[in-house]
Amino acid sequence: MDHVEETEILAAAQRYLVERPIFSHPVLQEKLHKKDKIPDSIGDKLKRAFTCTPKKIRNIIYMFLPITKWLPAYQFKEYVLGDLVSGISTGVLQLPQGLAFAMLAAVPPVFGLYSSFYPVIMYCFFGTSRHISIGPFAVISLMIGGVAVRLVPDDIVIPGGVNATNGTEARDALRVKVAMSVTLLTGIIQFCLGVCRFGFVAIYLTEPLVRGFTTAAAVHVFTSMLKYLFGVKTKRYSGIFSVVYSTVAVLQNVKNLNVCSLGVGLMVFGLLLGGKEFNERFKEKLPAPIPLEFFAVVMGTGISAGFSLHESYNVDVVGTLPLGLLPPANPDTSLFHLVYVDAIAIAIVGFSVTISMAKSLGNKHGYQVDGNQELIALGLCNSIGSLFQTFAISCSLSRSLVQEGTGGKTQLAGCLASIMILLVILATGFLFESLPQTIWLTTFVSSLFLGLDYGLITAVIIALMTVIYRTQSPSYKVLGQLPDTDVYIDIDAYEEVKEIPGIKIFQINAPIYYANSDLYSSALKTKTGVNPSFIMGARRKAMKKYAKEVGNANMVNATVVKVDAEVDGEDGTKTEEEENEIKYPPIVTKSTLPEELQRFMPPGDNVHTVILDFTQVNFVDSVGVKTLSGIVKEYGDVGIYVYFAGCSAQVVDDFTRNQFFENPALLELLFHSIHDAVLGSQVREALAEQEATAVPPQEDSEPNATPEA
Repeated sequence: MDHVEETEILAAAQRYLVERPIFSHPVLQEKLHKKDKIPDSIGDKLKRAFTCTPKKIRNIIYMFLPITKWLPAYQFKEYVLGDLVSGISTGVLQLPQGLAFAMLAAVPPVFGLYSSFYPVIMYCFFGTSRHISIGPFAVISLMIGGVAVRLVPDDIVIPGGVNATNGTEARDALRVKVAMSVTLLTGIIQFCLGVCRFGFVAIYLTEPLVRGFTTAAAVHVFTSMLKYLFGVKTKRYSGIFSVVYSTVAVLQNVKNLNVCSLGVGLMVFGLLLGGKEFNERFKEKLPAPIPLEFFAVVMGTGISAGFSLHESYNVDVVGTLPLGLLPPANPDTSLFHLVYVDAIAIAIVGFSVTISMAKSLGNKHGYQVDGNQELIALGLCNSIGSLFQTFAISCSLSRSLVQEGTGGKTQLAGCLASIMILLVILATGFLFESLPQTIWLTTFVSSLFLGLDYGLITAVIIALMTVIYRTQSPSYKVLGQLPDTDVYIDIDAYEEVKEIPGIKIFQINAPIYYANSDLYSSALKTKTGVNPSFIMGARRKAMKKYAKEVGNANMVNATVVKVDAEVDGEDGTKTEEEENEIKYPPIVTKSTLPEELQRFMPPGDNVHTVILDFTQVNFVDSVGVKTLSGIVKEYGDVGIYVYFAGCSAQVVDDFTRNQFFENPALLELLFHSIHDAVLGSQVREALAEQEATAVPPQEDSEPNATPEA
C-alpha cells in the first residue's frame, strides 16, 4: 500500500464533532457584534481629495506618465541587449505589416508607416504595458477600410467631373480624410472613457468572443486579398456579406488572373511556411526567430525590381513611397456624424485587444496593467496621431509575441522598432516601391482578428443574451441528506442521498430577479411536488365529500370559519398595550383537519417545511423579494413553513431594503445553513407535537387566583 492510499484511508476514517446552538438569523446576530464604522464627512473627503503632498503628486505623475516610474529603474546591463534584439526583430516585422495593413485600411501604403511610428513613441510615455507592440492591426485596419470604402466607394464621382476610377489619387486623398476623422473620434472616445474610469468595458468582450473574431478575421483578410494574389481588378466591398461579394467577384474575373503575380505569391508563401516550420523545430537552438517576413520582403522586392515585373508583366506593386514626414493637418470633424458608430466600435475593440494581451504578458512577468490608463494611452495615440495622418492603431498580437519572445524588457524595444520605421520613411522607402502587393496575403493569414461593427454588435448582444438566458433558466435541484452528516446534495444524482421526512429542500444556482422570479416560483412547486393551490383544493374537496356523506351542506363553510378562528388563537379581551401594538397576520396558518376528514384526503408526503437553499444566490431584486414574500404567504396559508438557508449578507440587505422583514417574525425564517434549518424545523415540530399531546392544566376555581409559591 503506497503513501497516497494510506493518506486517503486515514482521511476517510477521520471524524469531527461540532456542538453549537441552532443558528437562526436572530440567534446568530446576538452572538455577533458589528464593527463601528464612522463614515468620513464630506469636508474630510474634499480635504483629502484636494490636499497636495509630494507623495500624491508623485503617484499622479506615475499614473499618467508611467515612463517616469520604469525608466529611472531601468537596469541597463540586464535589459539593453534584450531590448536591442527585440526592437530590431519587431521593427523587421512591423515594416511589412505596416505597408500591408494600410492596404486593408484602404489608404496608400506610406500611411501604414506613419501609423507604425508616431503612436509607438507616444505609447512608450503613456502606456503601462512593457511588452506589447503598438501600431497598425488587421482588425482595426479592416474596420477603417470598411468606413472609407463605404463613404468613398471605388466608383465615386469627385466634384468637378473627375471619375475616381481614373483619378485614384483623388479618391485615396478622400479616403485618407475619412480615416483621419475616424481615428480622431476614436481617440477622443477612448480618452474620455479612460478619464471616466470605464476600463471595465473590456469584460463584455470575452475570450471565446475574441477567438471567434480571430477565425472570422482570417476569412475576411483572405478574401479581401485574393484579388492581389490573382492579380485581378475587382471592386472593394464592405459591410454585410462582403466576404461573399469579394469572393464571387474574384472568381468571376479569375480568367484574367496574372500568372506571374500568382507565382510570386505562392513562392513567398512557401518560404514563409517552410521558415515557420524551421523556426518551430529549432526554436531551442536559435537565439531569436528568423525574421521570415523581412526576407520575404527583400526577396519579393528583389525579384520584382530585377525582372521589372510591373512593366513587363503588369504585376501590381506598392508604388511610390514618398520620403519624409508630412506636416500636421487637422482632420475633418464635419464627418463625425457619419462615422461615430464605427468610431465607438473601433475604440472598444482596439482597447479590448490591447488590454487582453497587456494583462496576459503583465501576469507572466509579474506587473500590473492599468486598464483606464491604457484607454488614455490609446486615446492619445489615436487622437494626436491623427494630426500626423495616422489611422487608428491597437496592439498587434503577432508583433507583441515577437517583442516579448525575443527578450524585450521595456517599451524601449518598441521605440527602437519605430526608429527603424522612421529610417524607412526618411531614407530607404524607395527600396520597397517595387514590392509586389501579392506578398501581403501571406503576412496576414496567420495572426489576425476581426472586429467589424456588425460582427461586434452581434457578438456582444449574443454574449449578453447568454448571460440573461443562464440566469433566466438556471438549474433547480431538490436536495437530500447524506445520512448521519450535515451534507446535503442532489437527490437525483446519488443513491445514498435520502430526503428528510416532512421537509423539502430546494436549490437554485442563480440570483432571483425580475427575469426569473416567476419561473423560480413555478419550478419550486414542480420540482418539490408541493403546490399550495393543489393542497387547498384537495382540502376543500375532502370537506365537500364529508359534508355530502353526513348530509350537512353547511359544514364546508362552518369548517373554514372554524379553522380561521383557531388560527387567530386569541380571545376577545385585549389590554391597552395590545391595542396599540402593530398586529401582523400569522406567518403560518395551522389548520388540523378532523380525523374523520383525513380519509377523504389524497395520500401525500405530509410536508411541513420547505427550505430554500440560498447559498448560490448572490442578489435578489425588488421583484424577487415580492415573489418570495408571496411564496412564504402561499405556503403558510396551507400550514407549511418556508425557511431560507445560507443567505449572504448581500441577500439579507436586499431583503431588508425591500421591506421583506416588515413583520419582524420573518427574521425567524432565516438560518445560517441548511442543517440549521433542518434541525430548527425538527425541533419546532417536536415541540408542537409535545404541546398537542400534553394534558391541559386544570383551571382554578377563582378566576383571578394566583398560583402558590
